Amino acid sequence: MKSNINLFYPLTQSVLKKEDLLAAIKVINSKNITMGKKTIQIENYFKKKITGINSLMVNSGSSANLLIFQCLINPLVKRLKPGDEVLIPAVCWSTSLWPIIQSGLKVKFVDIDLNTLNINIGHLKKQISKKTKALMLVHALGNCADMDQIVKICKKNKIILIEDTCEALGSKFKNKRLGTFGEFSSYSFYFSHHITSGEGGMICVKNKKYYEILKSLRSHGWSRDLKNNKNISLKHKNIDKNWIFVNSGFNLRPTDINAAIGLEQLKRLESILSIRKFNFNNIKKKLIKDKRYNNQFTIIDTDKSRDIAWFGIPISLKNSNKKLKNNFIKKLNRKGIITRPIISGNFANQPSIKLYNIKNNYKLVNADTVDNKSFFIGLHNIKITNQKLNKFCEFFYTSLN
Repeated sequence: MKSNINLFYPLTQSVLKKEDLLAAIKVINSKNITMGKKTIQIENYFKKKITGINSLMVNSGSSANLLIFQCLINPLVKRLKPGDEVLIPAVCWSTSLWPIIQSGLKVKFVDIDLNTLNINIGHLKKQISKKTKALMLVHALGNCADMDQIVKICKKNKIILIEDTCEALGSKFKNKRLGTFGEFSSYSFYFSHHITSGEGGMICVKNKKYYEILKSLRSHGWSRDLKNNKNISLKHKNIDKNWIFVNSGFNLRPTDINAAIGLEQLKRLESILSIRKFNFNNIKKKLIKDKRYNNQFTIIDTDKSRDIAWFGIPISLKNSNKKLKNNFIKKLNRKGIITRPIISGNFANQPSIKLYNIKNNYKLVNADTVDNKSFFIGLHNIKITNQKLNKFCEFFYTSLN
């Protein structure tokens, strides 16, 4: 897709402010641009202000998901073994799914609930087997399923709960932040997300031992960043203390440039979330109150148990003819209102699934319905003006009718 600069309503707009750029420039001028003090600062801030859980910054939300599963199969952990079954909602992102396969585990898709676009509790219960060891829960567009039921199901069946919170930074269920219910959670700071560090992500983990393992996996498998590095060095005196490799590993580190930008944005998180909620509510109200509405589509309502920091505005057409949906979004795109599938749509329909022979012996009816009827429009971190809102509404309805 071409640059969004000249589009009327792109999926996202630049949220970088002067203080973000100055923070990045300060790191560049220091010439210490790799992972360092700023990374530690943002990790500490995230733990203290956002989750209250051990936090580790990586270079993307995708890398966060990869390291979580690599931790669970690691010889020092052994919570999962080859062939163990991991459940995941069919409406998911590619790098929520592929780390499961890349870690030698078996994927099993679960259908979604059309009222939330998140995992269907009833179908989840039906898909649990003796082989089921983990649930990769994806909080679609910032919304969530009933987390009380999810936690209860996981505890009853001894299932490891992992939360992909990449689209849900700041969302709450019963006043508890998403990403704090499971043993692990992942976040993304990509350019189009609630906050951005350009590229970047965060892993949160409750177990301190796993936290140390994740630090080693993030950086080559070496001991350099570990809490007990001094003891490791004493134990292996014949090896240079800076080059002791205690585990397998990757290079999934952020830079301090990313960390500096992300930290400045995190400090404005509540303000950003307030603006996004303002935009969501005003756009939704404008579309629904229009005389041309005539119940041609729905936008999700949430109950009082959820305080949702929406990632985008989900639109579900009443007509299930996919050709009509495709024609509608083509018209919107031509008018400069850019759309996207709900995450990746029903991922079970993606061609790469056949490549890895992932099969289900049941239909994912609701996920297919989302493919046929639904899409989303972006939310911006700058308040929408009445003038732009009126034009948006006009473009929307002239494309729909």
